[in-house]
Amino acid sequence: MPSPLAHMTKISFLGPRGTFSEQALRSESDLRACDLIEMTTIAGAMRAAMAGTVDYAFVPIENSIEGSVSSTIDELIFGEELFIQREVVIDIHIDLMVLPGVALGDIKEVVSHPHALAQVRRFLAANLPDAITNVTNSTSDAARLVRETGRRDLAAVAPALTAEMYSLSVLERSIEDQLANETRFVLVGSHRIPERTGNDRTAMVCFQRSDRPGSLHDILGAFSTRGVNLTRIESRPTKMALGDYCFVIEVEGHISDAEVAESLQEIYLGLAGIRFLGSYPVSRSTANGVHPTEDAGRPSAQEWIAGLLNRIGG
Repeated sequence: MPSPLAHMTKISFLGPRGTFSEQALRSESDLRACDLIEMTTIAGAMRAAMAGTVDYAFVPIENSIEGSVSSTIDELIFGEELFIQREVVIDIHIDLMVLPGVALGDIKEVVSHPHALAQVRRFLAANLPDAITNVTNSTSDAARLVRETGRRDLAAVAPALTAEMYSLSVLERSIEDQLANETRFVLVGSHRIPERTGNDRTAMVCFQRSDRPGSLHDILGAFSTRGVNLTRIESRPTKMALGDYCFVIEVEGHISDAEVAESLQEIYLGLAGIRFLGSYPVSRSTANGVHPTEDAGRPSAQEWIAGLLNRIGG
């Protein structure tokens, strides 16, 4: 378990009130007792932690449907140094909300955070095919916009809590396209690396010396030869040149574990650069996750390749 934080600790998060970020933050008893500071953007929340105006920032990093939150990842890669302190994972349920008395047929525009809109694409296509979509800084900001503009042709895609906050009516509940919709949030700060708990993850960014055959294999091989399990890898543009990428990598274990430390030492020697993002306790809902597989009816590898070859030129 992560060490509890003192109640005077300042934590910035993506506001306004009612966002999924606040919902996740308040799911942790010690975090909700801290001094919580609303920010208008993810980058703003993280830069407050970088500048030291708050002790930590609490931000979304990954959604099970849409993948990484690019603004968070990019701040971790290119901003001032921040270490992940812990992760929090919550189920995401999204509602369609409007002013009281508005019907589905009245809606001409739907607003929300880009990730939330992406998570309800199929619902919007089936139920509001002619409505335009526009983005807001947060899901809560979308609900606030519906209330403050007073527009009866405007709907928000947002958490249920925001409908209560802004006195809106929920037209449709849980409209997300996938039922297994989760978002992972991280608490980040600039001063410390959490102590080992025995249920940890280590994250880093690897910058290659050159894009050559086998360079990624060398990085991954350093972990595999020591039995360190890779849990996530993602390539991100370095913003230096087209086709120039770095790799965001997460592995099981803590930097104080000998096999993790030895792996990092090996790849450090072969890279142009490496940024350590933290060793931190893993959320119970993501620890040792097992993805079910179903092999019944699955063709053999030879059959699969043969099927593809038969389609060449067809």
